[in-house]
Amino acid sequence: MTGGSGQPPYNAAMETLNQIQHQLELLAVLVIPVLFAITVHEAAHGWVASRLGDKTALMLGRVTFNPIKHIDPIGTVLVPAATFLLGGVLFGWAKPVPVDWRNLHHPRRDMALVAAAGPFANLVMALFWGGMIHTGIALFQTSEWVALPLVYMGAAGVVINVFLMVLNLLPLLPLDGGRVLNSLLPPKWSAYYARLEPYGLFILLGLLVAGLLGRVLLPVVIGTVDLLPGSGVVKELFFSR
Repeated sequence: MTGGSGQPPYNAAMETLNQIQHQLELLAVLVIPVLFAITVHEAAHGWVASRLGDKTALMLGRVTFNPIKHIDPIGTVLVPAATFLLGGVLFGWAKPVPVDWRNLHHPRRDMALVAAAGPFANLVMALFWGGMIHTGIALFQTSEWVALPLVYMGAAGVVINVFLMVLNLLPLLPLDGGRVLNSLLPPKWSAYYARLEPYGLFILLGLLVAGLLGRVLLPVVIGTVDLLPGSGVVKELFFSR
């Protein structure tokens, strides 16, 4: 015999399990786009550096689409999974690509180009995943079981790559935007600005914990998504709530 008093805890438990299941399903959809976003971003840094005179990343095997070469066990696996499951925010980092500025043909200019290569690669990937959304929509009437994963994965790929691009363009060292800004500043100002680099990650984490990072990034992310193919689907799946 069951009493009514036991039902609310049961319902709450089932609701929690359903939420966890939804999060895990979404995480599974995100895995491939995340790996590609990180891999292409880091490989782009190394490839541009090698073209501009520094072969360090090339010699260390970092100019590759093999994600294992770029994965940091904590920053690429543990932290993103934890922040996503606990707070619904995907946050993390990959192993930085080594660049020796002394080998570059024009160090200040070339460091800016090497830094900009990562966000540019994410923009190209966002366009690719946007095209994947349209491919999925075109296949929907004939092969729904193929179309749905393409649409969901394509939408996730757009969001992840746009988010990484916008995040990395923040003018904060050691992010790519900080590298670009540092290269553009006069040498004296650049030296002062470079002293902030050891504190950059702590500043970023502080902004994340305070909820300010999302407020800064989200309008730019949504505005960028609006310019890309498949934007309607992306906004419906990720920004409609």
